[in-house]
Amino acid sequence: MARQGGRRTVRGPACRAPALVPAVLAVVLGLWGIGRRDSMWRDESVTYQVAHRSTGELWHLLGHIDAVHGLYYLLMHAVFAVWDGGLPALRLPSMLATAMAAAGTGVIGARLAGRRTGVLAGLVLVLLPVTQQYAQEGRSYALVTAAVTWATYLFLRGTGSARRRWWAGYAAVLALACWLHEFAVLALAAHALTLWRLRVPRRVLRRWAVASAAVLAALLPLAVVSARQADRQLGWLGRPSTGQWLAYAAVAVVCVLLARLLLPRGPARAGGDGGITRDGGGRDGEGIRDDGGEGDAGDEADAGDEADGGDHGDSGRRTLVWLGLWLAVAPAGLLMTVSLAKPWYVDRYVIYGMTGAALLAGAALDRALAARFRVAPAIRVPAACLAAVTAVAVLLPWSLSVRSPQSRKDDVVAVSRAVRDLARPGDAVLFLPARRREWLLSRPRLYAGLDDLALAESPASSGTLEGTELPAATIRRRLLAARRVVALADPAGQPLDPYPQEAVKRDVLRRRFEVCARTRVHGAQVIVYAPAGRCAR
Repeated sequence: MARQGGRRTVRGPACRAPALVPAVLAVVLGLWGIGRRDSMWRDESVTYQVAHRSTGELWHLLGHIDAVHGLYYLLMHAVFAVWDGGLPALRLPSMLATAMAAAGTGVIGARLAGRRTGVLAGLVLVLLPVTQQYAQEGRSYALVTAAVTWATYLFLRGTGSARRRWWAGYAAVLALACWLHEFAVLALAAHALTLWRLRVPRRVLRRWAVASAAVLAALLPLAVVSARQADRQLGWLGRPSTGQWLAYAAVAVVCVLLARLLLPRGPARAGGDGGITRDGGGRDGEGIRDDGGEGDAGDEADAGDEADGGDHGDSGRRTLVWLGLWLAVAPAGLLMTVSLAKPWYVDRYVIYGMTGAALLAGAALDRALAARFRVAPAIRVPAACLAAVTAVAVLLPWSLSVRSPQSRKDDVVAVSRAVRDLARPGDAVLFLPARRREWLLSRPRLYAGLDDLALAESPASSGTLEGTELPAATIRRRLLAARRVVALADPAGQPLDPYPQEAVKRDVLRRRFEVCARTRVHGAQVIVYAPAGRCAR
């Protein structure tokens, strides 16, 4: 234990616990079932096949589509260049990013409300089923969460320090998050609302505004390119459904209730040269504060790591509440509102908001634990056991579910196995619709052994995700000449694409072919067709 500026601080393992404990648990849970029973869904397949293209082919693709994921694809290209380890390599960056996000959440919670709150907040984030899902997914969303979380930590350091280096770091890390996925820019709204609600001095607002302008300027080139691709990139989206609004409302209501429970009584006052201090002065050091110059005590030790590990005053708790609440509800709420006019909303685009929810839940659990120690010892142990059993009973089924192939829309690996079992040398292949070509692109050897009847130009040479297709008349002619066709189709009952190429595929198969074999797998069906009367041959 050391003393700085009249304030006790904790060094060593206890000081690092809010970062280490959640990060270690995130790694353990991330490694558990990382292969997801040897399954991969279509979005991960896109990552896998795109990241295996050459650098030139990657740049060609990003000029046409998916520029919003360009930095992530380049990162995965580098990962596979170092270690082409299949599904574990595909998901390893997301697993490590989740550990970083959990550590960042723990550090934020410890800074604002004490070590125990930090540890609990980090653990809550790790244990959330949605976190476990994206920790084992070969997409950018876990990396975005990690970057936004650490940008939020730097945001807090900047608001409590006279040094500009925190704001420079904040701008750099948040810009990185935006380049991993541009909707990370909505975190700026959460940070702005936090500053507004805490009534920080103008000097802090000015520095935040400069840093935010730098983030927006760094994002501008990507925004210009992706805006030109928006129709192709997000054209499949509709306006938020009733179910999505209800899910958002449920999360928002829970967060608001937690915030009301946690908000300290009594107003905060402006203190010193800036920032927020709790009423009565004294030992502050938490939350949004300023040490009045170069003596930024937080530079030497994490603010709030005091001997008691939890009593951090009203200022820190108030900051935690408003920061957690706005981070949980503002980005998703803004994106859903915008999507009423321009459908852009998918929940995973703003999944980083769960950091805010975890901060609120961690602080609430800390408060509950503090109350537990004031009850009679005879009640204490049974209550703790009941809480542990309840948590396992609730979380374990969800944890098992997100590690199953059925937790995603389809299973590319299962589709490729069905094709391998049904196909014969010389068979033709047809994709219904064309975008389902993705199911075989991550299995190039299997795909190369089939004659793709509709393909005009390959994905790599056309700079697209799934390639381009021939005109409808050409597809009809080639299909009529085929002896056997392996068709990869959506499950029955799915909407049918109205495009001429898709209509002619369905029409010819219905009129001139018969079904010889059909295999249904998760999210797809593989059907073998032959001209009428020739299945036995």
